Amino acid sequence: MAQYIVTGSYTAAAMKGMIANPSDREKATGALIAAAGGRMESYFITTGETDFIIRVTTEDISGMLAALMVAGASGAVANLKTVQCFTSAEYLKAQKAAGAIAAKYSAPS
Repeated sequence: MAQYIVTGSYTAAAMKGMIANPSDREKATGALIAAAGGRMESYFITTGETDFIIRVTTEDISGMLAALMVAGASGAVANLKTVQCFTSAEYLKAQKAAGAIAAKYSAPS
C-alpha cells in the first residue's frame, strides 16, 4: 500500500464554523478518507504554512484524489498538497535497485 502526506489550510469560513460549533476534525477527516477506500494513519494540527498534516495509506490513489476533491469543493480547506512518502525500508530497496540499473544509463555528454 502506498502512503501519502496531505497538508492544507482551513478557510476563514471553516474557522468561523469551528468556533461557533466545535467538532472533531480528525474524526470527520478519517471518515472521508475511509469512504474513499483509504486509512488515515495520523492527523495533526500544525502551525506555520499549513493548518494540518495527515498521513494516509491507500491502494487506490484515484479514491484519494476523489476525497481531496470533496474536501476542496466543500470550501472548508484550501491549498491542499499531497506527496507520496516512503518508509526507510522502501527507500533502501530503491537505492539497491538504482545501483543495479546505474550501469545501464549514460548521461548526456
